[in-house]
Amino acid sequence: MKQSLQLRTSQHLALTPQLQQSIRLLQLSTLELHQELEQILTDNPLLERLDDALDNSVRLLADGAVSAAPSSGVSETTGSEASSEAAPAAADGESSFEYQDTAPEGVSGDSDWSFDDVARSGKSPDDEDARPQLEAHEITLREHLLEQIRVTARTQRDRALLELLTDALDDSGYLEEPLEDILARLPEELGVDLEELSISLKLLQSLDPAGVGARSAGECLALQIRRLPKVPFVTRRLALKIVEDYLPLFAQRDFNKIKKALDCDDEDLREAQAVIRQCRPHPGAEFARDASDYVVPDVIVKQTKNGWQVMLNHEVMPKLRVNAMYASALKQAKGEGSLSSQLQEAKWLIKNMRQRFDTILRVAQAIVERQRNFFSHGAVAMRPLVLREIADTLGLHESTISRVTTQKYMLTPHGMFELKYFFGSHVATETGGEASSTAIRALIKQLIGAENPQTPLSDSKIADMLAEQGMVVARRTVAKYREVLKIPPVNLRKSL
Repeated sequence: MKQSLQLRTSQHLALTPQLQQSIRLLQLSTLELHQELEQILTDNPLLERLDDALDNSVRLLADGAVSAAPSSGVSETTGSEASSEAAPAAADGESSFEYQDTAPEGVSGDSDWSFDDVARSGKSPDDEDARPQLEAHEITLREHLLEQIRVTARTQRDRALLELLTDALDDSGYLEEPLEDILARLPEELGVDLEELSISLKLLQSLDPAGVGARSAGECLALQIRRLPKVPFVTRRLALKIVEDYLPLFAQRDFNKIKKALDCDDEDLREAQAVIRQCRPHPGAEFARDASDYVVPDVIVKQTKNGWQVMLNHEVMPKLRVNAMYASALKQAKGEGSLSSQLQEAKWLIKNMRQRFDTILRVAQAIVERQRNFFSHGAVAMRPLVLREIADTLGLHESTISRVTTQKYMLTPHGMFELKYFFGSHVATETGGEASSTAIRALIKQLIGAENPQTPLSDSKIADMLAEQGMVVARRTVAKYREVLKIPPVNLRKSL
């Protein structure tokens, strides 16, 4: 075979670093965006941020006093002084990213509802609760029990056994490990037997919160029922019998079998049920302090005299610019040096940041335009919407719409929603139209909320009721939507 050289031309898509950064910034959430920005600001001295991320935070002074940070620092920096400092950099092209915090057309300064009203406290500055507060130490379940053990344990040996059992509790306050297994781990020379360990467990179960140290849900509820005040003897005995021997039937709402087994009537069972409902199945849950996930809206929707208005949330939009001193030095050096590439990267970031928020605003406006009935009447008026419809309207790719609507949030008078919430599949109607799956779920929730607890609606009955409204929905579809709404099945919704 003879070897030869051939020239061939072809086309392929090359993602430039600027395009890659634009795509990455678009898919980041607000929190991730600010984390990414902090890293970029650290690495690139040509880029600086005009707004202070901690401007409105409470700060601890050197003498221990609590003081709120002044809010005038940003305005002073971004005013005329900032404009004069940035002038040399602005001459080189796009080198700043600042949105003016002005109300959109048709929105007055004294609007009835705004995002600021949600976060603003109604208390006066003189109220004690309105003053800045330092967060108190959150006590754990173990610390709470150890404080009681220190004053209740008579000997050092009793305290050691109680602390041993406390360490074996889970986050809910249950002792899942059998006493025999705990005893097997102890050295024989300590001379601890099963009876002594059982006595220590009884002492642990007498501590607060009631139900701690239980080895099962039935034992946990029984410990609490025995300590409930002002419960008639007959009702307390019946409630104890239910949680100790018939808890699975009680959880399944099989009241007929319980009444037959305990020879009681509806009134007796209703009173016992009221006692059981006062108990907490997870007594240690009140000491579990999970970190809260705070969601900040990217866009805000307000109703004005001209209709529904969409605006960007300026609180999450960083104010960036190219450092004027470095930009001026590079200009005099005619772009020579290692900082020239960082200058270009800073300009790219500012441009991509502006493009990110512009795209989010355009997509949000298109969503509001198509879901006006939702903003006026709620979820039952949601119309079917797919990503392709917004993509075709805005002239963007469907993948771009997917990135924009993921982990981006909209604050509305009805609450906070992820942009993806407004998209959903459709269900056919008898008239040949379409209904949004979100609207169907809202109707199912309304029907179940208005049902008679003694005769709750089955999935088949709900499907029939939806059919009466012209919506063709199968029973299994109703069951799927009910599970999405985290609504239990009909047998678990039944009450006496």
